[in-house]
Amino acid sequence: MHPPPPAADAMDFSQNSLFGYMEDLQELTIIERPVRRSLKTPEEIERLTVDEDLSDIERAVYLLSAGQDIQGTSVIANLPFLVRQNPAETLRRVLPKVREVLHVAGVEMQLTAAVSFRTILQEESVSIHTYAHSFLQVILLHLEHRDAGVSNAWLETLLSVIEVLPKETLKHEILNPLVSKAQLSQTVQSRLVSCKILGKMTNKFDAHTIKREILPLVKSLCQDVEYEVRSCMCRQLENIAQGIGTELTKSVVLPELIELSRDEGSSVRLAAFETLVNLLDVFDTDDRSQTILPLVKSFCEKSFKADESILISLSFHLGKLCHGLYGILTPDQHLRFLEFYKKLCTLGLQQENGHNENQIPPQILEQEKKYISVRKNCAYNFPAMIVFVDPKNFHMELYSTFFCLCHDPEVPVRYTIAICFYEVSKLLNSGVYLIHKELITLLQDESLEVLDALIDHLPEILELMSTGGESSVQENKLSSLPDLIPALTAAEQRAAASLKWRTHEKLLQKYACLPHIISSDQIYYRFLQRMFTIVMTNNVLPVQKAASRTLCIFLRYNRKQEQRHEVIQKLIEQLGQGKSYWNRLRFLDTCEFIIEIFSKSFFCKYFFLPAIELTHDPVANVRMKLCYLLPKVKSTLKIPADKHLLQQLEMCVRKLLCQEKDKDVLAIVKREQLEKEKQQSDGRPMSEKSFEKKRRDTKTPTTLPKSIPISVPGPSGTSSPSTSKEIKKSKLIRSQSFNNQAFHAKYGNLDKCASKSSTVGYTPSVSGLGKTSVVSLTDDSFRTRNACSAPTTFSPNASLPGTSRGTGNSVDPKSSGSKETPPRKATLKSRKSNP
Repeated sequence: MHPPPPAADAMDFSQNSLFGYMEDLQELTIIERPVRRSLKTPEEIERLTVDEDLSDIERAVYLLSAGQDIQGTSVIANLPFLVRQNPAETLRRVLPKVREVLHVAGVEMQLTAAVSFRTILQEESVSIHTYAHSFLQVILLHLEHRDAGVSNAWLETLLSVIEVLPKETLKHEILNPLVSKAQLSQTVQSRLVSCKILGKMTNKFDAHTIKREILPLVKSLCQDVEYEVRSCMCRQLENIAQGIGTELTKSVVLPELIELSRDEGSSVRLAAFETLVNLLDVFDTDDRSQTILPLVKSFCEKSFKADESILISLSFHLGKLCHGLYGILTPDQHLRFLEFYKKLCTLGLQQENGHNENQIPPQILEQEKKYISVRKNCAYNFPAMIVFVDPKNFHMELYSTFFCLCHDPEVPVRYTIAICFYEVSKLLNSGVYLIHKELITLLQDESLEVLDALIDHLPEILELMSTGGESSVQENKLSSLPDLIPALTAAEQRAAASLKWRTHEKLLQKYACLPHIISSDQIYYRFLQRMFTIVMTNNVLPVQKAASRTLCIFLRYNRKQEQRHEVIQKLIEQLGQGKSYWNRLRFLDTCEFIIEIFSKSFFCKYFFLPAIELTHDPVANVRMKLCYLLPKVKSTLKIPADKHLLQQLEMCVRKLLCQEKDKDVLAIVKREQLEKEKQQSDGRPMSEKSFEKKRRDTKTPTTLPKSIPISVPGPSGTSSPSTSKEIKKSKLIRSQSFNNQAFHAKYGNLDKCASKSSTVGYTPSVSGLGKTSVVSLTDDSFRTRNACSAPTTFSPNASLPGTSRGTGNSVDPKSSGSKETPPRKATLKSRKSNP
């Protein structure tokens, strides 16, 4: 058989990637037909058209009166804006129309109105008195809408209104009608709404009003014939207890809770249990020991025989429950609660594993899911249980349980215990060594979700591990964590091999803590080269940047000069002078991190010249990124000690201004120059004034050709040459200045790079770039050099030191290197922003 012709391959590829299979195209045509039929006819468009001369208020009234539903919904959604702009007219003309349309409005318009009314309240566009007069009755009218979603939306709006309404309005407009709405003769929905309103309104009244008018309604709803109402009212008892005080809570709320905890409905019993747990702090010791504790014990004993949903709630609240009962439990009761917790931690694990999930009945699968939720809640409560048993008893009482949770077969359980790992470490303090193996286990977990949860606090965990929970620094940081480095490297490799680059990025960021945990040699031999490889080869920009910054931190804390020099040399040669433009962009990112982390002198010594060398890069994106970075590069200079570096910098910028062919790069340089001129016009530094005086004294020509996109700062502007000879002379001077300027010869090692100084003989401007400019040019920068100071080896075509890429701006993209494929292909103008 012969392979298919190339043209056929190309055709198949384009069809699969762009259009899919023919069946997909047919489906698209089927989907398209209803869309075409739904287009508006000219008659429909005419009906939707509104006179443009109408004001906002008039347009709203017209659309609510004669428009279609979608237009009316749009007006109601825009109601907060109308109230802000013209509250009086909106309330007088628009709101009555809104009331009319809401009587027959659909679900979408009702939901929109509920949100708009709440927005108007929150924005305080009108006074609360005006709001209550205009909007409250509309809200109350639609509370019992037949659609549950609409009813809940209006209820949420009413609960927000209750927060700010005055007491008298609450009593007359809401509380008094509530008496009839809470009666058994009303609908279940009406009584459910009454429960939630009572829970919100209780703390707005004095004790006398609550006792006389509110509590009778509460008791009535707690004894409602419908279990839904009893459950709803039971969940509001927590809010009511906070509003009525301890005495009434003990005499009224607690008896109701006791009765509801024995209710025939499981949802009611569950609501009573959760409310009791949340109110434990309100009750005194006698109530907790004599009344609440027996109820809780009975609830726990019956929970395994009841619905698994009760076990889920119990496991979630168990930590708070043990904390609330702590101090009143006998040793035997204490042990029973602990054993109950341990049993929940292994619930469902005793069953035989290895069965085929396809053969398991659905009810068994549902039960196993609930068991997983129980164990997950136990993992969530593990720090509270450490407090319950006392950290010093952790090894005897809870270590085996902690081991089981860290090795649980289900990811949600291990994920939750990973989140809690830092809290557990803090509680154990000097006993943190007991969970070293579990840290290694979670670092090596097969699920990246577990690793992602663990690394959120990885620096703090490792700090506790390395110090044994004490502030004193140990002599050998790795003595207690022999498997840490292999676990960390394996975790990074798993993250790198996955598609979850955000986890990989976060892990690399957290590895910046390692200099405080392990030795410099361990970092150098096990992590530093890996960071460099990621910067060079990874395809995800945030990951590359995270690795680059961590690499800089590793370098910052490395005190061995030979290792430091090796890393710096590799950064310059393989990134800054790399064949791939992508690597050269990452070198500029690294330079930015070095400026942030290291001293200014360090950057100037090793990275200043390699960075500004990229002003001659053949790829426009590299030159553009450098232009954005130049203000930070300039900020590292210290004048006059770094005068020679300032000369090099200004020379590079002048070449960009005069020779740059890429319009985007040139625009950045010009914009920075304009910002510099604006700053100078507001108030020039003294150094510029002194150099202006020096320029006048030496009578140097003060004009530049108009073709150069720069301006010379000065208090009174510049004067034009009076004759064409002076113009030609100025051009000649500029030409000689540019042709005679060049960098040093190619440097071969870091020491030469650090010790080189400029031999250029012109007088530079020391006003500098400033934080928002790229270059500062004065006429002194364009003076001809003294012939004796110019090296004879300099030529007009001299290239940058150490470059093998040429200096032209129109170089073929392929000449920028063979390594253009990794993340994005390079062209001279295809990428105008940071890749």
